[in-house]
This record gives sequence, C-alpha cells and structure tokens, in this order.
Amino acid sequence: MKAKTIFYCTQCGNETPKWQGQCSACGSWNTIVEQPSTAKVKRGSVKSAIQMGPVRKPKLVAEMTLDQEIRFPTGLAELDRVLGGGAVQGSLVLIGGAPGIGKSTLMLQICNELCKSAKVLYVSGEESERQLKLRAQRLGVGEMELYLFAENNLEQVVAAVEETTPDILIVDSIQTMYNGDQTASPGSISQVKECTMALMQLAKGNGITIFVIGHVNKEGNLAGPKVLEHMVDCVLYFEGDRHMSYRILRAAKNRYGATNEIGVFEMDDTGLREVPNPSQMLLEGRLTDEPGTCVTCVMEGARPVLAEVQALLTPSAFGNPRRSTNGFDYNRAMLLMAVLEKRGGLAVNTCDAYLNVIGGLYLDEPGADLAAVLALASSFRDKPVPADLVAVGEVGLTGELRSVSALNQRLSEIHRLGFKKCLVPKRHGKQTIIPPEGLQLIPVRNIREALAILL
Repeated sequence: MKAKTIFYCTQCGNETPKWQGQCSACGSWNTIVEQPSTAKVKRGSVKSAIQMGPVRKPKLVAEMTLDQEIRFPTGLAELDRVLGGGAVQGSLVLIGGAPGIGKSTLMLQICNELCKSAKVLYVSGEESERQLKLRAQRLGVGEMELYLFAENNLEQVVAAVEETTPDILIVDSIQTMYNGDQTASPGSISQVKECTMALMQLAKGNGITIFVIGHVNKEGNLAGPKVLEHMVDCVLYFEGDRHMSYRILRAAKNRYGATNEIGVFEMDDTGLREVPNPSQMLLEGRLTDEPGTCVTCVMEGARPVLAEVQALLTPSAFGNPRRSTNGFDYNRAMLLMAVLEKRGGLAVNTCDAYLNVIGGLYLDEPGADLAAVLALASSFRDKPVPADLVAVGEVGLTGELRSVSALNQRLSEIHRLGFKKCLVPKRHGKQTIIPPEGLQLIPVRNIREALAILL
C-alpha cells in the first residue's frame, strides 16, 4: 500500500494536505515541504515502547503533592541560575549554539557533578565512546561514573534507557538521531520532530531529566521545525564569538523560571570556567581618557551587569552615511541618533556611525539608551566622558529621560565596582532612591541637560 504524503511548514510545523506557496499559519513563503506521513505503530517500535504505557487518570491539583527534590543542582552555578535555580526532574531541556561554542563541553562538565548523586547516560550520535573518553580526560573529568553510548538509532537509545534506568539522559545531538518508523534521513524535519516527541514522552512518563543538544542554521536559529522549541520545557542558547574566550548562556524559554537570566562562562584549555562577576570581566582593559565610550548598568534577570558602550563618528565621504551596530539594536541606535540630532543639537546625520558593546553582550534594555547617546556625543565632540561616571536611563523621542526598573540594585553594583558618579533620570516614578554612601547622583531631565553637564 502506498504511503500517504503530507506537506508541512519547516518554520512552524503546520501540516497541510497539499503543497502551497505560503504557509497559512505563519505566513512564510516557500517553506512547505513534502514528507511521507507517520507509518503505523509497529510492535517493538519506539512509539509502542513509549506510548503503550499504563492507563492514567486525571488528578485534582489540590490532591497533588510536590517532591522536595523536584529541582536539583547541576554543579555549575551559572547554569543553575539560567535554569531558574537548578534542573527540574522530568524536564526536557534543549541547548543550542554555533559549532564549537561549547555545548558538548558544558554537558560533559556537569556530568562530573551529576554522577556523584545520580545515574547519567550520555548518548552521542557524533562521536565514539573512545573520542568521548579522550575529551573527558582533556577536561579533567575522565574518572567519573558515566555511562557512554554512541548510537543514533532512537530505538536502541530507548532500549538502553530501559536497561540502565538513568536519572539523567543527555542526547548529543537531536539532528543525528533517527526513528526507524520514518523513511526520511536523520536531521530532516520529520525525524527531528518525531525524535523530540519520543524523548518528551520518555521524560514525562519516566521522570527522566533529558538534556538535548541542537544545532543552529546559518541564521542563528535552531535547526528543525519551530514546533521543536514548543515541545521542550527549556530552550537555552550559547552566545558569543567562538574566537573569543567568553560565552553567554541565555534562556529563550523556561517553563520553570525566568527567561531573562544569563550565565557567563570563559573557555580555556580545561573547558568552561564560571565567571561569577561578569561586570568586572566586561570592563577589563577599559580606556578611561578616550572619547566615544560610556559605561551603563543593565538588568539581566535579577543580576545588574555593567557594560561599556563604544561609539565612533566620522565625517562621511559619500552621500549616504554608513551605520553599523554590534551588540546593540540597529533600529534603536538609528532612533537615538535622530533624537541626538533633533533634541541634542548635534549634526550627526552626515557622519558614519559605529556602535559597539564590549565583551559580546547584547543590550536590548532601554536603560542603556543614555549611555549610547553620551558615547555618540562624546565621539562627535571628541571629548571623553568622565571615567568614574555611569549613565542609566531610557531616552524618549522628545529627548526626555524616563525611569528604569530596579534602580537601587543598579546603584549598588555601580558603587561596588568603584564608580563615583551616576547620571540618572530626574523622574524615577514611585521608586524611593537610596544612593550608596560615596556615590553621587546627577539627576537630569533630558539629553540636552546631560550633554551640557558632561560635554
């Protein structure tokens, strides 16, 4: 009997009975692909091994009890921070990032701590057991009680899980796994979707915590259908240039915690090393007497982080000035330059403008607006911003400064790192500001006042 063919979108996973140029669910063009539909469930297959479990009944929320050990530490405080306080039993965590960024290294390092209190199975579809052993020895964790299994057939993986009954399962990577019920090749849309669904049912049905490593495409998004991110409980992204030593782990989705926390690591010869004080790391090597630089303080979850914003403005040799940003939203930077031109009185529209955030950090919080404006104005006037000053505030289209959240926490971090002055909005809402002793607050109403005081 001929297998029935279905069509679905590679962006959102929406299925349609026939091909069409535009996806009716997400609106993307030329993303509909053809794949055979899922075959019948065979006896002994992955689906029968997972789905054919005991019959369950609905439960009342009031009758449910939470186990005190539902959340456990991974051994890396920075990873625990991003996960919301530790990993959750029975959760499915997806970790994505560019090749060579440190995903597999991170997983091997947490195994060293997890193996002390739990049984861990590491499944690799990319490396042999010998290669994994060599890499573990290089990282200094080669003597841990870890189960290694080099296999990319999901049926064999499920059989190994049933035999070893691990508490934690690590799959490296989901794009190398394949389900025998599917005729498509490993890494295809249908294989990634079906394998992730099988792992999700395995995690929820048996209470196994599963970490899955995922590849990214050339746009920087996780390879595979968008529904992949909807099925898992947590989506973590490793960010940073692979040629730089610092890495930032950020949560894009977390059902058990906040999504605005970050973890900072440094890659060295022995693996990833935690950076408990990212503000000091981001400000290392800062020049204090050069124009075009200003320090700001942003909130990454519950953690205040100081970052340096650099700007360079030069007269344009062409009719259309060149604009470029790194670590700062491009459209936001163009908006701030327009405000600086109209409300600040600086003719920056004829200049080539370059904006950069040091250390690989991406600033998407409005509290960094004032620092970006001061860095642009400092480069334009060729006058340095005082080295002991930090600027915090959101800039509106009329040039006014708006208040930011958690200002007291920011001021404490600013004072802890030795800064003496802080430029803040004059209006800070209902917050009661208590500046630390030794930190001078300079309240300003708009960017024109800020430029008059500093430059």
